[in-house]
Amino acid sequence: MKKETRASIKKLLFFTAVLYLFLLSIQLMGASFQLMGKGFAEGLIKTTSNPFVGLLIGMLVTSIIQSSSTTTSITVGAVAGGILTLPGAIPIIMGVNIGTTITSAIVSMGHVARKQEFERAFAAAIVHEIFNLMAVFILFPLEMTTHILEKSATVLADAFVGIGGLEFLSPLKTITQPVINLIKDLLPYPILLAGLALGLLFISLIRMGKIMRSLMLSKIEIFLDRYLFKNGLTAFLLAVVVTAVIQSSSVTTSLAIPLVGAGLLTIRKIFPYMLGANVGTTVTAMLAAFATLNPIAITVAFTHLLFNIFGIVIIYPFKNVPIWLAENFAKLTTKSKKNTIIFVVLYFMLYLIPIVFIIILRT
Repeated sequence: MKKETRASIKKLLFFTAVLYLFLLSIQLMGASFQLMGKGFAEGLIKTTSNPFVGLLIGMLVTSIIQSSSTTTSITVGAVAGGILTLPGAIPIIMGVNIGTTITSAIVSMGHVARKQEFERAFAAAIVHEIFNLMAVFILFPLEMTTHILEKSATVLADAFVGIGGLEFLSPLKTITQPVINLIKDLLPYPILLAGLALGLLFISLIRMGKIMRSLMLSKIEIFLDRYLFKNGLTAFLLAVVVTAVIQSSSVTTSLAIPLVGAGLLTIRKIFPYMLGANVGTTVTAMLAAFATLNPIAITVAFTHLLFNIFGIVIIYPFKNVPIWLAENFAKLTTKSKKNTIIFVVLYFMLYLIPIVFIIILRT
């Protein structure tokens, strides 16, 4: 075996190990946030009746526990138990899509030391959020006035009532959960777990970037362009399948951020991929709903699916709008170190705003 071949194999093996560390860090971050906020999240979800508050709660809860699947599953369970009404659940489901995008933004911070990489990575992270915000701005008032999602989901649910739920294991959880359980036993404090997760995240991102730059980037780029991201439909279906299997849209979207940061993919290439993750993440809640055999719970699950499909149908023909907004916001953010600090702080502070609104509107 040639020396260059051996070196490439070693790099690939090391990259695999670092990739595992990256995936582990995201799962560990979610586990730590769930420990800190899952009980609080469940309490919020089960006690809202104001549609706007429900929207903010869906966004807030998902950003806290770092799992759109968990939030929708809790919501489905609350509806099935009669604690939450269908009209009350739909705004929460809409807010879920916004809250799940914060993980990608955190991942993009791993590129902050390199201006061009960070600009590309941050644009890729926020284009997903911009799309979800546009979908909410369009469909939230439409749903409040016409109940189009509720009516459409009810029709679909009626056709599927009686179908039992299925359960399947996520391969990602299978390979990471034993390690996470061990770490949780050694560090039974959510704050320490979150700190460790962020540390592992940034370390793995730095190492992944170095390895990708040292490998033959042109060949990797050709493989991604020719097969995985050949066209919009291929990228969309890839994300749907990956998200449905690993049961985490946060992981699916976060995997693309380092690739865009390294210049292997463009924001236009990964845009349909991000939308596929939105659809793929509805699978877990649908399985949970079918398991309850509750028609209203099944309707909630279909609402989430239809919200994403309607959003894609309406916005995708105008995809240049969210892409342009993301690229220009990223350029403005990376224009100077001062801008980076200001805009990054403001971005994450936006996730604190729902807390203020919830307190005001619930009093």
